[in-house]
Amino acid sequence: MGVGRRGRWKASRGRRGGRAAGGRLDDRLDGLPWRAAPGQKIDPYLTAPATAAVKPRRVAGARAAGIAAAAAAAVAAAAAAAGSGLPDDGQAAVRVAFFPNVGHAIPVVGTEMGMFGDGIQTRVFYSGPQAVESLFAGSIDMAYVGPGPAVSAYLRSESDRIVVLSGAASGGSSLVAQPGSALAAAAAASEGAAAAAGPAAAVARGLDGLTVAAPQVANTQDVSLRTFVRQAGLETAERGGTVRVLNVANPEAYALFARGEIDAAWMPEPWATLLVAEQGGERLFREELLWPDGRFASVLLVARSGFVEADPGAAAEWLAAHDAAAAWIRDNPGEARASFARFLDREVGASFPDAVLAEAFSNIEITADPVESSVAEFASRSAGLGYLGRDAAGRGGADIVDGMFHGIA
Repeated sequence: MGVGRRGRWKASRGRRGGRAAGGRLDDRLDGLPWRAAPGQKIDPYLTAPATAAVKPRRVAGARAAGIAAAAAAAVAAAAAAAGSGLPDDGQAAVRVAFFPNVGHAIPVVGTEMGMFGDGIQTRVFYSGPQAVESLFAGSIDMAYVGPGPAVSAYLRSESDRIVVLSGAASGGSSLVAQPGSALAAAAAASEGAAAAAGPAAAVARGLDGLTVAAPQVANTQDVSLRTFVRQAGLETAERGGTVRVLNVANPEAYALFARGEIDAAWMPEPWATLLVAEQGGERLFREELLWPDGRFASVLLVARSGFVEADPGAAAEWLAAHDAAAAWIRDNPGEARASFARFLDREVGASFPDAVLAEAFSNIEITADPVESSVAEFASRSAGLGYLGRDAAGRGGADIVDGMFHGIA
């Protein structure tokens, strides 16, 4: 699966024609590297090849037409320079990883629009744990990941600590069930009840004996799903319980849902909305329903402390652009969606309709606030699930994340 991925993506996209040709994503995913036949094992660590963006692209203040032209020029420059890994002036590139999810809109839109300037190398991953391994290997300097992998990375790192530089998103995950299912009926019957005592509580009781998909083991949605199962008084199958959690990449979860091979999926955006829009799935609840004040960190910007200490200027510049990108996305939602759609078409090989992206963006808060209390709670939950090892045994969440948040002057 590791040979010729980009060629296979582009060939598949040309054959299927994308949304403009009227096909659903289930059809458009045929032939892509993650598209498994029934019974075939999928690679949950699938990544897109690295791309190098190496030309100055300062376009944050441009109007729509100017921004689009600058983005096109940036893509052309990246294609021309791919493989060099260095900016034109010969200085080492800043290497950053992120995912093709709406929660990663800051790096996606920011790099598409050229807001991060010159001298960057980007990698597209599909799982937080894989991005963390790349940080440990020294192949990237920064990554946008969920709080689950971020906490695990912080605990596992030693001399070159993995630290949080900023928040990137709050919310943006949902539990989506098959249409007409008992789970959907339970949620509908409890609508109007107060907060978590309503749909979420009714759904929790109905998980017994079901198969629910989530991304990779120990990622943020996986931690949330398994905690939800436990809070319902149930247990997962590998621990002798009755709820089967199937950990697969988001595109594969979509395919399994379409074939009726899973009962529900705990998915980030835009995949949750896509299940609703294209497969008739029923959104049982948004995860923020389960959190105080309806807010929790879903994406964080983390970095190797060695990188920050060796080049604090580069880290500070990235953070400034990060904050500017967050503000621009909030102020220019339509243009931000168009930029995100271009990225998905190029990197995922399938077009997402604007209506889906509009709904997906409405279900998430793009913010630089790391919501530190929720990160501590994720630490506590991950420890309870055994994901953090002996280092976290007997420790509270606040103690586990102590020192994890890094301030840059």
